[in-house]
Amino acid sequence: MTDQQHPGRATEAFFGRRKGKALRERQAEGMATLLPQLKLDLQTPAPASLVELFQAPVENIRMEIGFGGGEHLIHRAQENPATGFIGVEPFVNSMAKLITRVEDLGLKNIRVYDDDATQVLDWLPEASVGRIDLLYPDPWPKRKHWKRRFVSQVNLDRFHRVLKPGGLFCFASDIDTYVNWTLIHCRDHGGFAWQAEQSSDWLTPFAGWPGTRYENKARREGRSSAYLIFKRT
Repeated sequence: MTDQQHPGRATEAFFGRRKGKALRERQAEGMATLLPQLKLDLQTPAPASLVELFQAPVENIRMEIGFGGGEHLIHRAQENPATGFIGVEPFVNSMAKLITRVEDLGLKNIRVYDDDATQVLDWLPEASVGRIDLLYPDPWPKRKHWKRRFVSQVNLDRFHRVLKPGGLFCFASDIDTYVNWTLIHCRDHGGFAWQAEQSSDWLTPFAGWPGTRYENKARREGRSSAYLIFKRT
């Protein structure tokens, strides 16, 4: 099954399980009280300027799809206080961990969504985001599940619509087949220019990269990672 065979496809189940072990008391409280404050309301139209979504004054908008434990998102939000971050993560335990950290650190430049990222992408205004990060996404290694990989022609169309001209799509993975998959899909899409000029460009982590638990796990298991940067043309 290819994207070309289903050009009007709206969403796929890009993620697996939604919840793990029971939340700690404070995490459960955060999900009940803080999540409703931080969660994007997709039932109302997106503001013409996304800076209106944030409590702090921001100048740029960046999106991270599938933020996992939130280490990278928190690091970037602290590093770039003038950037508003939209983090999407359907896994309940990961969301609970992130919003607890947001509260502890008093961050005002993060908004979140706890379901399918394609819903957010379809809600966002055209040319409204400066960068999209897709870091260590589920590779769905079995061929019959490849259609569930987030990188697809349909989703690249979504990225292309919401990214500003010259905006970046950044992808990291330790799974060679998914790295090759992403390179091929971006090449075939035609709206993204891979920025690497030599091997060190895609073997070197992104500037300011804090590392993630998924990357650490890959290294422990003997796998190297690739860091791909594509510019929206």
